[in-house]
Amino acid sequence: MSKPGIGIGLLLVGLLFTQFVQSVSTKKEAEGDAFAQHVNLALRRTAHTLLRGQGDSTSRIAPVQQLSANTFAIRLEKSFAYDQIPVVLQESLQGHKIDTPYTVAVLDCDKGVVQLGYSYFDLNTPEGVACNGRVQREGCHTLQVTFESPLAAASSGDLWWAGALGFLLAGLGGLVWYRAAALKVPLEVSAEEPEGEKERLQFGQTLFFPADQSITVAGQSQSLTYRETKLLRLFAIHPNQLLERDFILKAVWEDEGIIVGRSVDVFVSRLRKLLQNDPTLRIASVHGVGYRLEVRPQIG
Repeated sequence: MSKPGIGIGLLLVGLLFTQFVQSVSTKKEAEGDAFAQHVNLALRRTAHTLLRGQGDSTSRIAPVQQLSANTFAIRLEKSFAYDQIPVVLQESLQGHKIDTPYTVAVLDCDKGVVQLGYSYFDLNTPEGVACNGRVQREGCHTLQVTFESPLAAASSGDLWWAGALGFLLAGLGGLVWYRAAALKVPLEVSAEEPEGEKERLQFGQTLFFPADQSITVAGQSQSLTYRETKLLRLFAIHPNQLLERDFILKAVWEDEGIIVGRSVDVFVSRLRKLLQNDPTLRIASVHGVGYRLEVRPQIG
């Protein structure tokens, strides 16, 4: 194969790959928008039903706030029955064909403190929903729902096409490489790895390098274990957000096959020691619910 032929082959591979990535990206954006719209309608129906249950049919329903790709919240100025949330919310989500697992938290509007909450998985347990039957304080509350990566799992059709196209691209790339090697045609490659390829997360006075399993706290570098790295990264990408114990266990320990509840407490204690020299960070525990990485503003 001549040099022009190799160039054309590489160009075709690049064009196919670019087109594939663009199509997947466009599809994900469309699915994300559709999911957000359905959640919006489901939460508004939930709020309306809760208020109607208290005899309130005139109060204005506040707009739904999307706090992140998977977290949504709606403000309820008037009192409502907490015991009604599990049934009403589940019916609303099912009505919009949303079957993604989620966690629910009821927060105080002023302080943002979690007062009540439960997990989707509690709906099918003998014990039932956590905090059910507790008396709710009157006043303004925020109903917050966090879903588990609704768009992470692709359909079987998407996986088939992705695999087929990936196989085709790999074949084309291999053919180009083989031809170039056989004819001793040098391919131009970069001798240096582009800067910025490694993920770097910064929060407070701490720099976190997940790929290197290390952190720099107040100028001092420290090494992390594999599990400490996974747990800290989970906290770092959800700053100031309450993460339930079950969610943490599933995200960090699921690959072990056997999950031990005490593991969360042990590793949180380790991270607290590693971060203790950063006054802007605090891993706060919410009894019976989970943990939250609090990132405070730096003073001065």
